[in-house]
Amino acid sequence: MKIKLDRKNCIGCGVCASVCPKFFSMAEDGKSTLKKGVLNKKDGSEELEISSIECAQDAADSCPVQVIHVIA
Repeated sequence: MKIKLDRKNCIGCGVCASVCPKFFSMAEDGKSTLKKGVLNKKDGSEELEISSIECAQDAADSCPVQVIHVIA
């Protein structure tokens, strides 16, 4: 499983970091970032391999601009 975060379209509301601080935090640029995530230089997204879904789906469901995707 992995989490994919489309950072360039993130609006920085902070809901993901509130709902799921295990995987998300707010970066200095005001946008969400994945803790220990890997940057995809082609599209600017971040990805993080996870072993269990935990709160990641709650963060994806709570995102008002739907830039978080949990991929099984």
